[in-house]
Amino acid sequence: MTDFLNAIILLLNFIVVPAFSYGSQLALGALGVSFIYAILRFANYAHGDLMSFGAMFAILFTWLFQSYGINFGILPTALLALPFSIIICVFFCLITDRFVFRYYRIKKSSPVTLAMVSLGVMFIIQAIVRVVIGPADRKFFDGQKFIIKAKKFKEITGLNEGLALKSTQVITILVTVILVSLLFWFLQKTRTGKSMRAFSDNEDLALLSGINPDRVVFITWIVVGTLASVAGTLYGLDKSFKPFTYLNLVLPIFASAIVGGIGSPVGAVVGGYVIAFSEIMITYAYKKFFIYLLPSSLEPSGLVQLLSTDYKFAVSYSILVIVLLVRPSGIFKGRTL
Repeated sequence: MTDFLNAIILLLNFIVVPAFSYGSQLALGALGVSFIYAILRFANYAHGDLMSFGAMFAILFTWLFQSYGINFGILPTALLALPFSIIICVFFCLITDRFVFRYYRIKKSSPVTLAMVSLGVMFIIQAIVRVVIGPADRKFFDGQKFIIKAKKFKEITGLNEGLALKSTQVITILVTVILVSLLFWFLQKTRTGKSMRAFSDNEDLALLSGINPDRVVFITWIVVGTLASVAGTLYGLDKSFKPFTYLNLVLPIFASAIVGGIGSPVGAVVGGYVIAFSEIMITYAYKKFFIYLLPSSLEPSGLVQLLSTDYKFAVSYSILVIVLLVRPSGIFKGRTL
């Protein structure tokens, strides 16, 4: 029984908790991509770097607060900086739409053209981030690092395996639950949210019903900027901030959106967790897990690892290809809010 409990704690420590945390970050990123696709009808490849942009300002404001001795106690100071980061990120989104995307929208450009334009915006954001904060790793976490430490858990339970629960993991999951709940309430219960859903479902009919398209686009970018800033900051707190990393996140974010059903908010959330659990479960080395469960004569000599962690993003790509071949619409019906 003790070995079984040790095996469960091992999985919680290295698969379940990290996957829920990483999945929450992917879910928020995929929600931003889904909103753009459902309402503005194009794939926004700049979203990963938009997350980097929002995280950058969270770091700058965190450093500013820390220089004045302002902190959030046991919680990261970045949570105090996050509202300011959101405001700047939303403003940047609105400016970008006004001077870039709006031109192509008025010309009724194809979704492919808008997607290519988003690549140009992506390079611009990358340049801004690297000039302002540089390409190196930036750590900005402070406050209490662990809610539960492995050593303390071992002392309490008497088990060989200790459960280590980082505060950033809990914060990420809680913030995601709150933000996603508010977003779904907004879409289902408010007049503006219903107008966005109508616009997403049938643009021509929505216009005939008197819905203002400029207002819908305006609110969409506010939602997208907020999601990007929060997701980027949470990812930076949990892992560390490095601009190039956010470019790599584009693949799992799009994979999450497409697997769930691109354009579907529910699908984006579910897809985020599907991709996160798949990446971590397939690249985890199960040797110690099987040592706890199997007799000594059957203990594995190798790592019992399906893929090296170097191939983590290949898992996202493989799942994406399979879904596109088997069920192109994703788990849920995509395209509409």
